[in-house]
Amino acid sequence: MQTMAQQVLVYRLTGSAASLGIISFIGLIPLVPLSLWSGSLADRISKRKVLLISQISMLLQALILAVLTWTGTVQVWHVYLLAFVNGAAQAMDTPARQAFTIELVEGKEDLSNAIGLNSAMFNMARALGPAAAGLLVAATGEGTAFFINALTFIAVIVSLINMRDLPEPPVGNEKQKTLTHMAEGLKFISKQQVLMVLTSLVAVSAFLSMPYSTLMPVFAGDVLGSNAKPVIDFMCNPETGLMSCRSPEALPLGILLTTLGIGSVIGAFFIASTTDTLRRGTWLTIGNLGFPAFLVLFALSRSFIVSGLLLLFIGFNFVCQNALANTLMQIATPDAMRGRVMSLYSLSFQGMMRLGGLQAGFFSDWIGAPLAVGITAVVSLIYGIFVAIRYPEVRKLA
Repeated sequence: MQTMAQQVLVYRLTGSAASLGIISFIGLIPLVPLSLWSGSLADRISKRKVLLISQISMLLQALILAVLTWTGTVQVWHVYLLAFVNGAAQAMDTPARQAFTIELVEGKEDLSNAIGLNSAMFNMARALGPAAAGLLVAATGEGTAFFINALTFIAVIVSLINMRDLPEPPVGNEKQKTLTHMAEGLKFISKQQVLMVLTSLVAVSAFLSMPYSTLMPVFAGDVLGSNAKPVIDFMCNPETGLMSCRSPEALPLGILLTTLGIGSVIGAFFIASTTDTLRRGTWLTIGNLGFPAFLVLFALSRSFIVSGLLLLFIGFNFVCQNALANTLMQIATPDAMRGRVMSLYSLSFQGMMRLGGLQAGFFSDWIGAPLAVGITAVVSLIYGIFVAIRYPEVRKLA
């Protein structure tokens, strides 16, 4: 929700696709130095403490952004600065949260299902947040989206404070030197071919396929906006409309992101409901190929309705790819290493996605959003085909 509302706000303030890439890149700056360190930290000290710090930080920056937007004093540099703070908090939060969730599972026989369910829900939320933000911005403006996002952290913070009898980190880990601890994690990953292949799939997809999300305001406004005008007129008309539109220009974005979210929900429930029988490697491969393939079709589409339908399939395949890659990485990782391994996953996904957003923003200003998305999606598809052929063992993972 936060990211999409920020993108809409920045695009409204600047009108530049390059600015969308810049705000994506700014979140990367703290991510690189903090991700591996936070993963090491999560393996050595209480994960609950790490999560409390990160969740409170994200609440405060969202609240500040809401106030600035509501008062009409927000400037682009405000958004950039708070995006930096949010990136730092996310770098701390992601590896600790994923490792912490698994610690709460009592029976190890349920671990595989718990990891799959957690990954599916995490990726579903990642898609539903922008969808909710798009509709909220259209109906009430960006400030409300930031405020509601701030409120969502309260329940998590209260729950963390009230948790008792939590697992403790292994004895002695807290005193181990940070660099040595991080090096152990990197050494472990480098010796595991499956983890290396899964990490490369996540990184390439994040850099080449995921940047479409950065350019969604451009697609909704400039590429598909005229084709969506009848929908806007119907839904925002005071006599026949279905909603009150404070920012009707944001409505096409909200609708497109909603269809993307629906596809993600279907994918998440599909994965979560078939954890016992699902051949994860096969569906990971399907998602890894389907995600960029449908993105190519989306880049070619000039129909608002067709684009919305394609986003259903994009959302489904995105969750299959990312949730299952996440699941398989956690299953293949010992408990004592999980924080560090998932910090690399976070760095690969978040870092490469933000770098991809930067290149997509500048390429979009140069050659247009459809070409910028279409070309990189084709390259991502080619790499997915290469991995499927070169590493058939990935398809056989259970």
